[in-house]
Amino acid sequence: MPLPLQGLSAIVTGAGRGLGRAEALELARLGAAVVVNDYGQPGRDGTGEASAGPAEEVAAEIRAAGGTALAHTGDVSDFAQARTLVESAVAAFGRLDILVNNAGILRDRMVFSMAEEEWDSVLRVHLKGHFNTTRFAAAHWRERSKRAGEPVFGRIVNTSSEAFLAGSAGQPNYAAAKGGIVGLTTSTALALGRYGVTANAICPRARTRMTEDVFAGIGQPSGAGLDPLAPEHVAPLVGYLASPAAAHVNGQLLVVHGGMVAVVERPRVAAKFDSKQDAFTYDELEAVLGPYYADRPVGETFAAAEVLGLGRG
Repeated sequence: MPLPLQGLSAIVTGAGRGLGRAEALELARLGAAVVVNDYGQPGRDGTGEASAGPAEEVAAEIRAAGGTALAHTGDVSDFAQARTLVESAVAAFGRLDILVNNAGILRDRMVFSMAEEEWDSVLRVHLKGHFNTTRFAAAHWRERSKRAGEPVFGRIVNTSSEAFLAGSAGQPNYAAAKGGIVGLTTSTALALGRYGVTANAICPRARTRMTEDVFAGIGQPSGAGLDPLAPEHVAPLVGYLASPAAAHVNGQLLVVHGGMVAVVERPRVAAKFDSKQDAFTYDELEAVLGPYYADRPVGETFAAAEVLGLGRG
């Protein structure tokens, strides 16, 4: 029986460690040929010995297990390097079928203390990085579809965060970037659906090098069991969303961690008020919105903090 992703090719960004590594290994296990992207050059390990770099190490791990993989060390926040990344997959495997955007950084600080560079760098790597790779992958799929005269196979899995859903007070840059990624995802889903391409976003919770301070002492496994925050809990969902079986899943947002997947419902209109004249006046707005918000729970905002309480069972 063929593997679900047999004959397909994939790019996973930020795949040298943590979540991206687990995702790249899972896609390869399911049969995909993988371009393992992680920014940085080969260097030396802690012993002073030459190191191939994390991207090549993961690619080598895939090849050692019988899969097909190559490493790419470009910076996805750079427009030209993102183009090269997509072109390298097409050159190596004949086409690109799956794009998993995972690369990211953290620069946490309260909004009143945040430096301009801390804001810009996080938006650049997360949001612009997602756009850059998506832009060139989308152009590839559109061109293939027009040439074939029919839809082709294409999958995008983007990485948002519960920080966007719940409103993380100490991460205004990260929450803004992750919210932007959801907007990019839904726009892409609508734009590329006609070409056979789906785009979905996940909000993963995983213990990685980037989040080790965030999750320090939380959810540690008792005994030899798998850590509830292990990236391996997230990777299978990425594999599913990347597969032909998920053709009907498009423009969706899912929370995933610790043996649990939650589908997030789209925003819905809670209330609607109409002006009595052509336009609202201040007094009329105060008369309708004042009582409405007076009856709402104290401290409630658009953020869905309850998502942080989700768990298996």
